[in-house]
Amino acid sequence: MPYPQAPWTLQGFSIQTVHLLDVEKARPLIPPEFEIISVWPGKTLGGVYISSYVAGSVLQYNELIVVPGMVSYAGKFGAWVSHIYVDNAASVAGGRKIWGLPKELAEFSWTHGDRSRVNVTQGDKQLCSISYSDALVPLSTWWRQPLTGTSFSTLNSDLLLFKSDFEFRLKAASANLAVPSESPFASLDLGQPFLAAYAEDLGLVVHAPEVVGKIARTGEFSYG
Repeated sequence: MPYPQAPWTLQGFSIQTVHLLDVEKARPLIPPEFEIISVWPGKTLGGVYISSYVAGSVLQYNELIVVPGMVSYAGKFGAWVSHIYVDNAASVAGGRKIWGLPKELAEFSWTHGDRSRVNVTQGDKQLCSISYSDALVPLSTWWRQPLTGTSFSTLNSDLLLFKSDFEFRLKAASANLAVPSESPFASLDLGQPFLAAYAEDLGLVVHAPEVVGKIARTGEFSYG
């Protein structure tokens, strides 16, 4: 399956939830080489990011990313992605072969209205859904705000770090997340977010990864 080479330039919109997660529940989904960053005793930061990348992007697709925790390795800090789903086969191929991300195909259904909703399924299995209010509070009204994030992944025995540059107009959202028991990431017990945000006029550049270390496949870790 042909796919664009990095960097990938994407544009569209997204909804993001932020959660305090139990380190013990996150640990099985994060390789042992990483130290999980605690922001509170026994708690790390994680969340769910669902986006839609539209015309003008190198590929058009929807995406669900699950972050079970923030981690560090050799003095570098970033997010660990345990689950990632898209609805474009080229995105699956590129995500796996360039960044080593465990992308899988899924289906996305968006409903926009007074109470918007996105539902993500894989065959007859529901992965999650988020409903959020369109009565959003602007956090950045007059210009697009820049933000750079870093994430870790693995490809074969290489431990990778890559940067993502965001620009968006951000709005605080009232959101409700539902993760059914049959979902592959239900073990995280995400619960309801303490913070949610909607990004409109989103621009994203995902850069090529760099190798920052080696990882041993010891059987202690799996993507779940």
